Amino acid sequence: MVSITDPYDALLVVSFGGPEGQDDVIPFLENVTRGKGIPRERLEEVGEHYRLFGGRSPINDQNRALIANLEHELAERKISLPVYWGNRNWDPYLADELARMRDDGVRRVAAFVTSAYDSYSGCRQYREDLWRAVEKVGPGAPRIDRLRHSFDHPGFITANADGVVGALGDLPPSLADSARIVYVTHSIPVTMAETSGPTGGAYVAQHLAVASAVTAQVASRTGVEREHDLVYCSRSGPPSMPWLEPDVNDHLAALAEQGVEAVVLAPIGFLSDHMEVAYDLDTEALATAKELGIAAARAATAGTHPDFVDTVIDLLLERAAVERGEPVVRASIGAPGPAPDVAPAGCCPNLREDLPALCGVDSPPYP
Repeated sequence: MVSITDPYDALLVVSFGGPEGQDDVIPFLENVTRGKGIPRERLEEVGEHYRLFGGRSPINDQNRALIANLEHELAERKISLPVYWGNRNWDPYLADELARMRDDGVRRVAAFVTSAYDSYSGCRQYREDLWRAVEKVGPGAPRIDRLRHSFDHPGFITANADGVVGALGDLPPSLADSARIVYVTHSIPVTMAETSGPTGGAYVAQHLAVASAVTAQVASRTGVEREHDLVYCSRSGPPSMPWLEPDVNDHLAALAEQGVEAVVLAPIGFLSDHMEVAYDLDTEALATAKELGIAAARAATAGTHPDFVDTVIDLLLERAAVERGEPVVRASIGAPGPAPDVAPAGCCPNLREDLPALCGVDSPPYP
């Protein structure tokens, strides 16, 4: 009897990873920046962000919570499928988890990457990591199919819209109706943004589509049309290299000059409340808003929202049906449309060096 998850033996959650204590901070950051020429003093500076939180990134606990919710929902749907978890930069590492899957008899796995949008760092780099992990494990490593990016799924939009509506309720009632929605995502180099996706420009275009869809849903639910913006945080790298702007703090200052009295900071670029959200928004940006006299509230990320958990499982079942050769209607918010199941040739290129990557039409055979 064919299962609705066939041909997959397991679901693999693929994430960034984060330190679990003070002694982990610098080794973790060295993993993140290996080969990028980032000076030690910059690592120490970023490390202080983690030390404010006891050296522990929230991301690992948030992934554990997501996996627990996925397992619960799979059980509720009477779907028997194990869920594994592997990180790019910290334990549990991808190669170790793939070796465990091999030993458990897993032969084919659907991988959900905790990055919702196209970019080198959110797409190709994870595919390179998967290649290295498979190469390290060697013969018997499970075949991996990456699920399409989640930005386009209506469940992701609803989860973020709920976050914005909740944050509006945290503002003074007299200011809520006039509040501006400031959508925030991770800044990346302009060259990376320009080459993102199969034909370039996907990173910004996908975020703008999500911001528009969330704003429309919030307006439908609250009866108030609101202005919105897309801004960036967590810039790194040398000042000489152009990165996407405006920075969220600079933008708040500009809004204050325009007389804006209230904002909702909505981190649509992040799937959970990890360090960029905890530090860049909850610590820095909210402090900036307070200094400027702007009432500000931060919207929740998709995290473990039931609609987002359903989104991950829907993407799994969608891809399983595709692999079985069945007709599929993809859940989508519309333009720019769903990302492809298999990365096209040249998608989100590595602009520094040409490295092998899994889950693409130009991927080499398994090692």
